Amino acid sequence: MGNQVPRQDYEWVYTDQPHADRRKEILAKYPEIKSLMGPDPRLKWIVCMMVVIQFLAFYLVKDLDWKWVFFWTYTFGSCVNHSMTLAIHEISHNAAFGNNKALWNRYFAMFANLPIGLPYSASFKRYHLDHHRYLGGDGVDVDIPTDFEGWFFCTRLRKFIWIILQPLFYAIRPLCINPKPISQLELTNVLIQMSFNVLLYCMWGGKPVFYMLAGSMLGMGLHPISGHFIAEHYMFLKGHETYSYYGSLNLLTFNVGYHNEHHDFPSIPGRRLPIVKKIASEYYEDLPQYSSWVRVLYDFIMDDTLSPYSRIKRKLKGDVKQE
Repeated sequence: MGNQVPRQDYEWVYTDQPHADRRKEILAKYPEIKSLMGPDPRLKWIVCMMVVIQFLAFYLVKDLDWKWVFFWTYTFGSCVNHSMTLAIHEISHNAAFGNNKALWNRYFAMFANLPIGLPYSASFKRYHLDHHRYLGGDGVDVDIPTDFEGWFFCTRLRKFIWIILQPLFYAIRPLCINPKPISQLELTNVLIQMSFNVLLYCMWGGKPVFYMLAGSMLGMGLHPISGHFIAEHYMFLKGHETYSYYGSLNLLTFNVGYHNEHHDFPSIPGRRLPIVKKIASEYYEDLPQYSSWVRVLYDFIMDDTLSPYSRIKRKLKGDVKQE
């Protein structure tokens, strides 16, 4: 449980990310893919249904014994809340109301944020678009672990702990790598979320609040769905920066597993990404892919050549325009 891994640094490259060039090539060959871009009219109704389901769950858990609160928090609440974070991911790409109603998307994301308990939707939008524009960019892409994470979490036991604590590191990493001034939308997000949390506690007590917050933390930590955090960009094969997963958990995660397709076409909603893969299959069928996020977590922990340093990183050139 304590073997040191050999990697001591990131995988530094001096080439641009592959997605922009592949997007141009695919669109030149299959221009009909442009018709897949634009909002998903079903997304807002699915999100509303998920919010209502969690509100109902808040009401139902308030009178349960604590052992059952723990049980339903991990088996149900964590799944729904993690799925909701990926709905917010979709909304950050304006998939709910389209680019012409960008502010509608921002406030709808705050609504989707309510059952998660942690006010993050406005900040996520700002940093996630940087992740797409400057994938692996030093000092910009906060999806890349810090040097401390790469240095310290370098054994099997420590990697196991790191996966459990992933929500914490995703929260503090932007402050270490790329701090930004707080925006008005972020302040609004915090005010709305904290008001909701207090209201929930006043109405139904501490058990629903625990179910909400613990479900979010557990769902993004040691959980089958959280395998996508590792699967998307950690370098299991040298030179490959992005990986897709085509398994059944995509049904719960708005097809975030179609990650090569998503980075090639971030303006295409997750529901339509399988169509992209079908149309341009020759571009994706030979790329490395996964069939199990649970296996990804297991392999990441047990493979002593993998660590938080197993990421491709690049120095950015020219002007960097951030959100």
